[in-house]
Amino acid sequence: MNIQIKHYSSDYDPSVCRNRWLNPLILFIVLIFPVQFMYSQSDSLMNYLEIAAKNNPTVLQRYNEYQAALQKVPQVGGMPDPQLELGVFLSPMELVAGNQVADIKLMQMFPWFGVLKNAKDEMSLMAKGKYELFRDAKLQVFYDVQRTAYELQKNRLQIRFSEKNLEILKTIERLAIVKFRTGGSSSAGGTNKSNVPTQQNNSLGSSGMSTGGMNSNSGSTRTQTAAPMPTSNTMGSSAGGSGLVDLYNIQLETGELENNIALLKSQQTTISARFNTYLNRPLQSAVSLPDTLKTDSIGMAYLSVSDSAIFKNPMLGMLKYEQQSLDARTRMQKQMGLPMVGLGVNYSVITKSEMSTSPMNGQSMIMPMLTVTLPIYRRKYNAMQAETKFLKTASEQNYQATANALQSEYYEARQLYFDAQRRIKLFENQTQLAQQSLNILIKNFSVSGSGLTEILGLGRQVLDYQFKRIEAITDFNTAIAWIKRLKTTPNP
Repeated sequence: MNIQIKHYSSDYDPSVCRNRWLNPLILFIVLIFPVQFMYSQSDSLMNYLEIAAKNNPTVLQRYNEYQAALQKVPQVGGMPDPQLELGVFLSPMELVAGNQVADIKLMQMFPWFGVLKNAKDEMSLMAKGKYELFRDAKLQVFYDVQRTAYELQKNRLQIRFSEKNLEILKTIERLAIVKFRTGGSSSAGGTNKSNVPTQQNNSLGSSGMSTGGMNSNSGSTRTQTAAPMPTSNTMGSSAGGSGLVDLYNIQLETGELENNIALLKSQQTTISARFNTYLNRPLQSAVSLPDTLKTDSIGMAYLSVSDSAIFKNPMLGMLKYEQQSLDARTRMQKQMGLPMVGLGVNYSVITKSEMSTSPMNGQSMIMPMLTVTLPIYRRKYNAMQAETKFLKTASEQNYQATANALQSEYYEARQLYFDAQRRIKLFENQTQLAQQSLNILIKNFSVSGSGLTEILGLGRQVLDYQFKRIEAITDFNTAIAWIKRLKTTPNP
């Protein structure tokens, strides 16, 4: 099943979030429909990816940082606050046209043309960079969830194969016990039969002596009949010893396999706990995954060596926005070195004076005001521009280093993909051949009781091939998830 989850373009304008009613919608779209992925996985893994997108602390952290960055846009884009000054005379000041009792001033400063626009552009581009970090966090979490899920499936299959091999060893052990008991009873019967002819020969020898027969012949006869007795006992003890050795070898193999199963189960607990941490849920929560591990599929566009797809990686997108924001900051700093203009009004409250004969007696005065800043101290403005220039150079170098690292990582993922693909075919054939050989040896052992050493060795080889095949499939699927994590938006 292919699941296509679309995402917002990196050209998304963060300023739309200034409308509060859009925030819940954006959160839903961004978290439920993350970056474009085409997974050929089960519904359970898809559900886990959705849970991780909504609950993972790192993803939520990046999203909140993005929202916080959006709030800086109206902060830097707003006009400076107007200044209001109010002065009251405790004793009215006498003037020609009356008595002044208060003085009110209102002043509004205006930055140079383009300062506010460039400041808003800088903050908007920085917010877009935060959004790219948010995308990258989602991609990393998706990759971690898939990689851990494949590892958990591999562990469970290894346990299953080990338990099946353990059952085979138990069956072989029972056959060996039966063969050992059967061989022991026949050995005892052979010893009793050999005793009978020995007694008969002894009686014949004694009768020969009484009849005056030759002593040398009778002695020779006793020597020949006594020789088979220790030979029969030696053969019986040798057969019994060989049977015991076979049983001991089986028990050694069984103990080692049981220990490996216990180790795998312990590892399963650890892997499940790590899987649950990505979903931000209790570590002991059960993980439901398919019992089989199948190879995933990937489009050829992902495997084509193309730098254009790598350059669409969110980390590189973040660095691009960072460089653009530094360009906007440079323009803003140049304009900050120009004068600021302030417009205001001064209102003087004047009351009538009994001593004044002026026709303007008691009339309040309104005076327009103009203020201009004089940025004559240029060192601080030059230092700000030099700082931004160094930061942009560092960002460009960081971009190139990140691009090189992503390209190298992509080649490593492709190598893992093709290597795992080759190993899957190899170990499938090896497993089939080894399993057929093992079945033949087990049948021969059940009939003749021989070849136990070959059975044990071939059994270990079959289990090893099964483990390697599972590991190859795990590496294959992990490589696919890795490639998709690097090439987020491949060309169709």
